[in-house]
Amino acid sequence: MKCALVRPDGATVHTERHATGAQRGPDAVVGTVLDVAEGLADKARADGLTPVACGIAVPGVVDEAGGVAVWSANVGFRDVPLRDLAVTRLRLPAALGHDVRVGGLAEARLGAGRDAGHVLFVAIGTGIAAAHVVDGSAATGAHGAAGEIGHILVRPDGPRCGCGRVGCLEAVASASAIGRRYTELAGAPATAAEVADRAASGDQLAGAVWRAAVEALADGLATGQALYDVATVVIGGGLAQAGPRLFDPLREALRERLTFHREPRLVAAALGDEAGCLGAALLALDTLVKESR
Repeated sequence: MKCALVRPDGATVHTERHATGAQRGPDAVVGTVLDVAEGLADKARADGLTPVACGIAVPGVVDEAGGVAVWSANVGFRDVPLRDLAVTRLRLPAALGHDVRVGGLAEARLGAGRDAGHVLFVAIGTGIAAAHVVDGSAATGAHGAAGEIGHILVRPDGPRCGCGRVGCLEAVASASAIGRRYTELAGAPATAAEVADRAASGDQLAGAVWRAAVEALADGLATGQALYDVATVVIGGGLAQAGPRLFDPLREALRERLTFHREPRLVAAALGDEAGCLGAALLALDTLVKESR
C-alpha cells in the first residue's frame, strides 16, 4: 500500500509504504487500510496539520458513488463499504476510487496530461486498464467499470484472457503477457523488460514478440481514440519504463491506424507510483467541494 499526506495543491508532505498482506484475507486488509489511514491522520495532527478528508483507491470494480469496493481479485474484496468504514473510523469525509482512475486523475491534473483537457491514461502492467479524464474528472461508468480498455478484442485467434474471453488486449500486450509469450516460444523465462532489452540487442524472437505486442497495443489505442477523441494519451505502468523502445514504434503504429481521427500526443506518465496516492487525495478533495455546494 502506498500512502501519503497531501496538501490541497497536490504537494506531498509525507509518504509511507505498507505490505497489503492479502494472504491474510480481505477483512485483515480492510483493518490494515483503516489502521494506516488513522495513523496518517494522527501524524498530520502531531505535525501541526489539519486532516480534512481521506481518499482511498483500490483495484477491481468500484462503486464510487456508493463508496463500495464491489470486487477485487487481488485482495479478495466483495462488497466492502470502505468509504463508510473510513468515515466512521477517522470521523472525516472520505472518498473511494478505482486505482487506475485516480492515477489518471493525478496525471491529468498534475502530471503528463496537465492542461490537455481530454486525457486517456493507460496503465500497462500485469493487466491493462485506462481512465478517461475530461476537464479533470474521470468517468466511472454506469456500473463502476469504465476504462477497461484491456478487454477490447484485438486478436480473435489470440490467447485466452484472465477474464475468460479469447484475444483481449491485455492477454497480448500487457507486461505479463509479453513475458509469458516469449517464455512459451523460447522455453526460458523472461520478463517484459528483458524481452525489450533482447529485442533492442537484435534477438529475433524477442523482436517478434515485442512487435506483436506493440501492434496489438496500437490497435487498442486506435479504438480508444475513436471512442474518446482525446488530446493526450498518457502511458503508465511497468511497460512504460521501456521508454523510446516502446513509444517510438507505438507512436508510428498508432499513426498508421488513424484516418480522420486526430493523432493524440503520446507521452509517458510523470508521477510514477505516487499517482495513486495523489489521485486518491484529489478525489477526496473533490468530495469536499461537492459537499460544500
